[in-house]
Amino acid sequence: MRISSSLVFQTGLKTINAQQSDLLHLYQQIGTGQKMVTPADDPLGASQAINLSQSQAQNARYADNRAVANQNLGTEEDALNSLTLLLQDVRTRLVEASNGTLSDADRGTLSNVLKNARDSLMGIANTTDGNGQYLFSGSLGSTPAYGATGNYQGDSLQREIQADQTRRIAGSDVGADIFERAQPGTRAYASYADGGNTGTAVLGQPGIKDNAGGNASANYSFSIVFTSATDYEVTVTDVTGATTPASPITGTWAPGQTELDLGYGTAVQISGTPSVGDQFDVKPLQHENVNLFQTFDSVIAALNSPVEGDDQAIASLRNVLNTAMQRMATSYDNVLTVRASVGARMNELTALDNTGTQRNLGYAKALSDIEDLDYYEATTQLSLRKMALEGAGLAFQTIQGLSLFNRNK
Repeated sequence: MRISSSLVFQTGLKTINAQQSDLLHLYQQIGTGQKMVTPADDPLGASQAINLSQSQAQNARYADNRAVANQNLGTEEDALNSLTLLLQDVRTRLVEASNGTLSDADRGTLSNVLKNARDSLMGIANTTDGNGQYLFSGSLGSTPAYGATGNYQGDSLQREIQADQTRRIAGSDVGADIFERAQPGTRAYASYADGGNTGTAVLGQPGIKDNAGGNASANYSFSIVFTSATDYEVTVTDVTGATTPASPITGTWAPGQTELDLGYGTAVQISGTPSVGDQFDVKPLQHENVNLFQTFDSVIAALNSPVEGDDQAIASLRNVLNTAMQRMATSYDNVLTVRASVGARMNELTALDNTGTQRNLGYAKALSDIEDLDYYEATTQLSLRKMALEGAGLAFQTIQGLSLFNRNK
């Protein structure tokens, strides 16, 4: 087979170009620190790297979401802490207002104090987050949670944040669940006096005295009417509609009696003297709309009404104050329950942050194994390629120097 000079030249040039290309590829790898200069270097590795990068970016997005949730929950915790302190002070003021030695002027001063507390309550209810969204309006972040009259203007949808692949966490709570709800699971009752009562009877704290009486779940509501100077009648209603209790229940009243038996193991404290036709209600708070603003408004209005020298008006005031204290006690407990829920969610976010950090380290390690260059191996290969290129050049030079005229020299 005859080998032409042109073939020898082309073969030598091709060999040198191949060695230069390999050397350039090594230069690029060392310069970038990446094993894969192009996906063609490792198609499978490139595919795995894309998947890992996407997972890493998604994990970073979840971390940002958790930061937002933590910020919102931190703002809510601050607001609820302020609300807790406010309710503590107001409950003290209500006890003070019940003091029989206060004058109408003193009660008027307390009324102004409670008006300021109500304004503070409104400010807490309409707290905004870092983006100007109202925190307690549900999904209607641009709408104030409560209007001037104390009416809820949001909806019942919580704003949830995707905190992890399989976990969504509420970044705030619905205002109605904070400012209008009794403590979940409570069996507490509240007593209400009819505005048209003419006697001096004052109802105190109702409660379940005997769980075996049939009202262990506090589902019964009681309506009391004094039918005579010595008798009263109780109408019982199951507020859940599950049963129809036997009613009315009749009882006997005696002057100086401190408790009324309402039936079904339930009783209410009483003092003073009722008049014929006086009416009272005893209702389970777990089924009531315990609107804090309405509670404030009723107390403020009652404190502004003069009662000095009028026993019936004094009894009416005491009934309003007792009802307010009963409602505010369960509202206070409910706020503590919500605060506990906020703390639990913040703890969960911390745990998810720790998990996300560990997951990110795993992604970074896997990506490093696929993409990062082994400099020891690369520098060794660089030396070999340089030697190979020099050898190819010398070989090409030697072969090109051969001819029929200098073979015997």
